[in-house]
Amino acid sequence: MLRRLLLYLSAAGWARRIATHWGLARRVALRFVAGETLDDAVEAARKLNQQGLLVTLNYLGESITRAEDTEAVVATYLALIEQIHTQHLRASVSVKPTHLGLDIGEDLCRDNLRQILLAAKSCGIPVTIDMEGSPHTDRTLRLYRTLRDEDDFSNVGTVIQAYLRRSEADMQQLAAEGSFIRLCKGAYLEPPDIAFPDKVEVDANYVRLVELYLTGSDHAYLCLATHDERMIQAVQKLIRQYTISPERYEFQMLLGVRSDRQAELAAAGEKMRIYVPYGEAWYPYFVRRLAERPANVWFFLRMLVGR
Repeated sequence: MLRRLLLYLSAAGWARRIATHWGLARRVALRFVAGETLDDAVEAARKLNQQGLLVTLNYLGESITRAEDTEAVVATYLALIEQIHTQHLRASVSVKPTHLGLDIGEDLCRDNLRQILLAAKSCGIPVTIDMEGSPHTDRTLRLYRTLRDEDDFSNVGTVIQAYLRRSEADMQQLAAEGSFIRLCKGAYLEPPDIAFPDKVEVDANYVRLVELYLTGSDHAYLCLATHDERMIQAVQKLIRQYTISPERYEFQMLLGVRSDRQAELAAAGEKMRIYVPYGEAWYPYFVRRLAERPANVWFFLRMLVGR
C-alpha cells in the first residue's frame, strides 16, 4: 500500500508543487540526485570515477508536451556529452523518451535522439533509452530498434522492467538480436494484469530474465540494475554456473543507495556503474526512489524529525 501511494504521489501535480517548495524534501533528495546543474553532475561523476566506479548521467525530466521545449533538452544533453568527453569521464548517458517528445510523436523523439546519439557516437559514449510506464513500452522498443538497425547507432541501448509480464518474450527477442539492455525491476504504478503485483514474483522473474538473456546469445550485453543483495548473489551464481565473460555484463546501482556495496563490488573486480541524475525536475525521480525501498522512507522520516 505504501509503495502504491508513493507511486501515485510521484505523478501527482499537486504533490510535486508542495514538495518542490519544501526545503527538507529538497535536502533529502540530494542523497539521490547529484544537484541541479551540469557542473554538479560532472563533479559527482569525477568523484565516483576516482573511486573506481563507472557512471551513467541522466538529465532529469519527463512528459514534455510542447515540441519547442525539447530543443533545450537536446542542447543540455549535447553540452553534457561535451563535458564527458573533454573532462575524460568514464560515463555514459541515459535519456527518457518522453523528455524528448515521445508523447508528442515518435518522429520528433527519434530526431532528437539522433542528435544526441550522433554526438555521443563521435565521442565513443554509450546512450541508454530509459523505459517509462507500460503505455510507452512498445514505442520505446520500436525507437531503440530503429535507431540501432536503420540509423546504425551501435552506441544505443534500452531498458527492460522485470515486473512486466511481457518482459520474458521481450528479453528472448532482444537477446537473439544481440542487444544492449539494462534490466531493472520497474518503478511505475501498473495494474496486475500488466505487472506482477508481488515482490516475490518480481524477484523470481528478474532472476529468470537474467538467465534467459545471458544464455540466449553470446553477444548480448546486460546491465544488472539492482540493489537487492539476494538478486546480486543469485546473478553471480548464474554467471559462475554459465561461465559468463565479464565483457558481457555489468552491475548498476543508483547514486546514494548502498554506496558501501558499490565499492565492494568494484573492489572485487566487477564493473560497477552508478546512475547519477541531476536537474531541477527531481521530484518524480525522488519519490519513485522512496517507493522502491522502505529504507529510503525511514531515512526521509528520520530527517523529518531531526534525528
